[in-house]
Amino acid sequence: MRLATWNVNSIGARLPRLLDWLERTGPDVVCLQETKTADFPAAEVKELGYQTAAYGSGRWNGVALLSRVGIDDVAHGFPGEPGFPEPETRAIGASCGGLRVWSVYVPNGRTLGDEHYPYKLAWLEALRAALADEIASYPDLVVCGDFNVAPTDADVWDPAVFVGSTHVTPAERAALAGLRELGLRDVVPTPMKGPNPFTYWDYRAGMFHQDKGMRIDLVYATATVADRVGSATIDREARKGKGPSDHAPIVVDLIGD
Repeated sequence: MRLATWNVNSIGARLPRLLDWLERTGPDVVCLQETKTADFPAAEVKELGYQTAAYGSGRWNGVALLSRVGIDDVAHGFPGEPGFPEPETRAIGASCGGLRVWSVYVPNGRTLGDEHYPYKLAWLEALRAALADEIASYPDLVVCGDFNVAPTDADVWDPAVFVGSTHVTPAERAALAGLRELGLRDVVPTPMKGPNPFTYWDYRAGMFHQDKGMRIDLVYATATVADRVGSATIDREARKGKGPSDHAPIVVDLIGD
């Protein structure tokens, strides 16, 4: 099975690129984030053989799952999920081809003094509790998406630049560690070029070409799934060209049953 995750940063702006990428890459299950629509273009991806489960409310946030191996038991959000003030469209889960798959778009946090920062930490803690219950029911589970947290200093291009910023604080990294304590493994992808496994580069001129990025898109899998990983790569090519997302997809190939 080929599994992928991608923050597309607006499905409306990125649909032609997504369709072309699906045809070229052929993933079986795709986790999408920041779709920014309440009307996901399911008909267009259906022509390529994909079923869709989408959760979106308009111009912000939004997540989706695409599958050509079936979609069952869809969950929009999770129990205990906090809102700002109402729950946002940030998580969707489903059973696809024997896997329980979650696509998540973790709140950004903005700045340490912003009220979105404690919201982000509360959201991650609620996700941890929800995943503990999910793993009990679905031992073959993977949670993918834009976590808006770089797990270590090696996951940012210059740690000194991020001092005093979100995405790298001890509290955020502790929240990720809490997910791993559930038995989830960090499937670290290999970059197509260069030594850094970055998945996000700011749109500012030169950031991508100078590889001044971050690894904030993650694939966390239970041991039974992580043991099946044959390869995991970052598709940097999808970040190139005219009108790309500021994130690159991660593609994971699973072997065996």
